[in-house]
Amino acid sequence: MLPDNLHIAVLMGGPGSEREVSLASGKAVVEALRGAGLKATPVDVRGPDFDLPADAGLAFNVIHGTLGEDGELQAILEGRGIPYTGAGSASSRVAFDKNLAKERFVAAGVPTPASEVVDVSAGEAPSMSLPYVVKSPCQGSSVGVYVCKTEAQAAAALKDVAKYGATALIEQFVEGRELTVAVLDDEVYPVVEIVAPDGVYDMASKYPWLSGSQGSQYFCPADLDGETTRRVQEAGLAGHRALGIEVYSRVDVLLDAGGAPFVLEANTIPGMTATSLLPKSAAAVGIPFPDLCVRIAELSLELGAR
Repeated sequence: MLPDNLHIAVLMGGPGSEREVSLASGKAVVEALRGAGLKATPVDVRGPDFDLPADAGLAFNVIHGTLGEDGELQAILEGRGIPYTGAGSASSRVAFDKNLAKERFVAAGVPTPASEVVDVSAGEAPSMSLPYVVKSPCQGSSVGVYVCKTEAQAAAALKDVAKYGATALIEQFVEGRELTVAVLDDEVYPVVEIVAPDGVYDMASKYPWLSGSQGSQYFCPADLDGETTRRVQEAGLAGHRALGIEVYSRVDVLLDAGGAPFVLEANTIPGMTATSLLPKSAAAVGIPFPDLCVRIAELSLELGAR
C-alpha cells in the first residue's frame, strides 16, 4: 500500500526524439494515479536541471529514451535522495546501450541474434554477410535502426548511423513474428504480437498520431500455442533478468519460422498510455491501467532512493 499522503511527481517529456510520446505517457499516468485517489503532479523535464514539488516522495519516470532511460535521470534522483520508479541507474545504462545489453544476453545464454560491433567513425565495414540489421547502440523507439538486404542499403545505413555515434551494432537479420513480453515484479504477462503495416515496426508505425501514417496492429494474447508461448515468455524473462532490471520492463522478441525466440532488447521505460503494449498485456489478465500504475509505484517505493 502507498502512504495516503504520498505526493508523486510524474516526470515526462525529456530532450530526446521521443518527447511527444513521453508527454502522452505522462498525461495518462497522472490521470491514472489521480483516478486511484493519489496526489500526482506532472513535471515537464527538458534537461538535467529540473524542479520537483518540495514534498514529492516518489518520481514516476515516463521519459523515454535520452535522459530518462539511459541512467542519467536515475543518477540525478539518487543524488537528490528521491525514490523513483523502474530500473536503477546501473541497469538502465546497460539496457539502453544495445552493445552492453547484447554482451549480457550472450553471457547469460539468452537466445539473441548473432552480432558484431563496428567502428563507423573509422569507416569499418561489417564482416557479417547480408542480410543484417544496423543499429545505433543508444537510441530508442527504433530510431537509428536499418534493415539491410543489399550492399547499397548497408552503405547508406552505415553512413546514416554514424550521426548517432562512433559505433554501430550489426545484428543477424531474423525474419519472423514481432512479439513483446511484459515483465512486472518477475512475473511475465501475456505475449503481444505486433503486425506493422509494411512489415517494419518503426517510429511511424508505432506512433501514427505523430506522423499521420498507418499504425501497427496488436494482438494480445498473441496467437501462439502453449509451448511456443512458454518459450517466448521464458526468453523475455531471461533477457529481463540478464540485465538486472528492477521492477518492470518490456522485452522485444522475434519468433522465427521454426518457433525459436530471439531476444532483441529490453525497454526499461516502455510506453505508458492506456493503449500501450505493457498496459495492454496487463489488461489481458484483468489488471486495469490505474492498478498497474499503482503497483509500479508500490514496488518502486519499496526500493527507496537506491
